[in-house]
Amino acid sequence: MAQQKPAEKMECLRTGETCMTEIKIRRMTPKDASVAAALERECFSEAWSENAYLSTLMNEDAIYLAAETESGELAGVCGVLDILGEGDISNVAVAAAFRRQKIAERMLAELLKRGKERGITAFTLEVRASNRAAIRLYEKFGFVPEGRRKNFYTKPVEDALILWHRCTESDRSVR
Repeated sequence: MAQQKPAEKMECLRTGETCMTEIKIRRMTPKDASVAAALERECFSEAWSENAYLSTLMNEDAIYLAAETESGELAGVCGVLDILGEGDISNVAVAAAFRRQKIAERMLAELLKRGKERGITAFTLEVRASNRAAIRLYEKFGFVPEGRRKNFYTKPVEDALILWHRCTESDRSVR
């Protein structure tokens, strides 16, 4: 019989009390596209559409993950596109009700693991220059700023920092 992981103790955002929340990180499926698009609209001023998700999920070079609660609710999504051994990370989004519970961290760890297993040797992403929480998360995984895209974002207009994580030999031996 397989041993189950204990549920993580987290502070409930609604009540402020400690609660038990089981989050499973799994491969995103086309059935998730509609909810993922709605989650994106909640998180970003320029969100992907359901059709954009459906199209990307059909791409064999894409790895997209979903964070799902034990009740089946989609708490977060993230993905990477493998472009000749380099991973372009996009759509790291967590629903407001599930933030500050390390869901983005868990999704990103799993995404990097799966990407490395696939043979991706470097990962890149863009992040709003003012998004300190996201930047701190990415730095925790070894991402460093290597450039800036002037006025990359609209609504509001803002620069993007271009972050890279280049895998070391020890990272590559994970495969």
